[in-house]
Amino acid sequence: MQTLFIALGSLVLYLIAYHTYGRYLARKIFKLDPDRVPPSIELEDGNDYVPTSKGVVFGHHFTSIAGTGPIVGPALAVIWGWVPALLWVLFGSILIGAVHDFGSLIISMRNRGQTVGDISGRILAPRARILFLSILFLALTIVLAIFGLVIAAVFKMFPASIFPCLIQIPIAVIIGLWLHRKGINLIIPSIIALGVMYASVYWGNSGWLASFNATLAQWSILTWCVVLLIYSYVASVLPVWVLLQPRDYINSLQLLSALALVIIGLVVAALFGFGSGEEKIALEIVAEPIRIGENAPPGAPIIFPFLFVTIACGAISGFHCLVSSGTSSKQLKSETDAQFIGYGSMLTEGFLAVLVILACVAGLGLGIPEMVDGKATGATLTGADAYHARYATWQSAGGLAAKVGAFVDGSGNFIKALGLPAQFAVALMGVFVASFAATTLDSACRLQRYVTQELAAATGVKPLTNKHAATIFAVVLAGAIAALPGSPGAALGTGGLLLWPLFGATNQLLGGLAFLVILFWMWRRNLPIWFVIIPAIFMLILPATAMIIQLFIGPGAWLTGETPNYLLSAFGIITLILEAWILIEAKAAWPKAKGILEAPAIGSAKSRS
Repeated sequence: MQTLFIALGSLVLYLIAYHTYGRYLARKIFKLDPDRVPPSIELEDGNDYVPTSKGVVFGHHFTSIAGTGPIVGPALAVIWGWVPALLWVLFGSILIGAVHDFGSLIISMRNRGQTVGDISGRILAPRARILFLSILFLALTIVLAIFGLVIAAVFKMFPASIFPCLIQIPIAVIIGLWLHRKGINLIIPSIIALGVMYASVYWGNSGWLASFNATLAQWSILTWCVVLLIYSYVASVLPVWVLLQPRDYINSLQLLSALALVIIGLVVAALFGFGSGEEKIALEIVAEPIRIGENAPPGAPIIFPFLFVTIACGAISGFHCLVSSGTSSKQLKSETDAQFIGYGSMLTEGFLAVLVILACVAGLGLGIPEMVDGKATGATLTGADAYHARYATWQSAGGLAAKVGAFVDGSGNFIKALGLPAQFAVALMGVFVASFAATTLDSACRLQRYVTQELAAATGVKPLTNKHAATIFAVVLAGAIAALPGSPGAALGTGGLLLWPLFGATNQLLGGLAFLVILFWMWRRNLPIWFVIIPAIFMLILPATAMIIQLFIGPGAWLTGETPNYLLSAFGIITLILEAWILIEAKAAWPKAKGILEAPAIGSAKSRS
């Protein structure tokens, strides 16, 4: 019953937080005004600025910020025990992550939908704009270079997920055109889309579709990277209502309904046990509460600061400030929708992370196949044996396949508790992971286009201010990195792994820098800053500490270790220098900023309010 209590208790806690702290921020701090003209209406262009119902924007925003982050991060972090991971997710998402996302969204809406990087030049200092945009560009380049590999890996692990993921694209286009031209209610197309997508999961690996999936699963990683980046280019330059919005919306329907199945299955397993016959397995947490010190798994880094870098999206992620201020702020048709989108989406993601933790520390205990040298022995591991089989060492738990597999197997057990076929449960969870990764990829490409255009405008590189040129530049650069082998002897297409170790600390650093912009925005308006300044300091110090440890401490250190990695070292040092430079600029501007409004966004009559 402990597992059930944690799941339901977390849900209640998030509902209370939304209706108390979230409402306080909306009404007393940001003072959301239904009469304020949002950027989607003020600058409506039918392409990027498109006023949209909050239900559709929620679908886009939630699936874009989530990605695989709230899955792979918590699925690895439980190696330190389930208690630290759970506490960080719960309190991090409510007090830090949701405030970060909500604040970034509001500030962007009050500044013509500009990204926080672009806004920083007026709110902090002129040089901060280029410095901030440079860090954003680096982070998004890493995302674009790696997520093709992530999706390809998921497809190879779960071939049954390929057709259901691909069929989402034409469904999305049809739904987008239907809604845009007919202006009908969302209920009918939502039901139709959800029915078709679940049918594709159930029958999507039957007959000739099984051969189709198997053939595409054999594609090389490089082929998948190229195909997915081409798709990302198309999705980035099309009007948001054609593909990006409807695809993310119908994805969110499927993902949220899948979460509902996981929750119901968890309840059934907790109340009635798991399995058939008299020998039912009781649902219980089979992992240790804390595994640190002498009990730490071999190879695991110290829990502080690495727990807070490993779990990003489920608690606080800098990438979210890009979605809030990049795409979502250009789509909300009313400012009062911002609490639901900015604060509510982050709490939903936090709850997803809670379920991932429970799947890995309790769901696995219901039974997983025993594997020896990568081959199934035919035996089944249950209880603590199942958990320790997956989390014996940091190296064995840290690979993408291990992290995704732990979640899929654990959550799949919850779904099987409902009596649904095992094949369907695994396929559904595979689609769940691949769909999240795909929505992050196409949203990241659009965001990189915005950042490239803003950076080009700031540095005078006029050709890259064009949306097609900026998108092609972003895609080609990411493709060039992805095309490289990620390590000696590795396959082509794994090049994103060369820079991926940077992403954890760099991503969290973005969160700290976004908090800095929020802090200055509030300081200039004489608003209370107590609830922002502590998270800002925490999120500026924490990733810098992690980066310094990775660079200089231990035998595996990038710069001073036994086998130095000069590529990671160079990027890591540059990132730390950029952070220090921005902080120096912020320190100089702080005494002069109190009560002094920044210059308005160009051409906006609303940005000063």
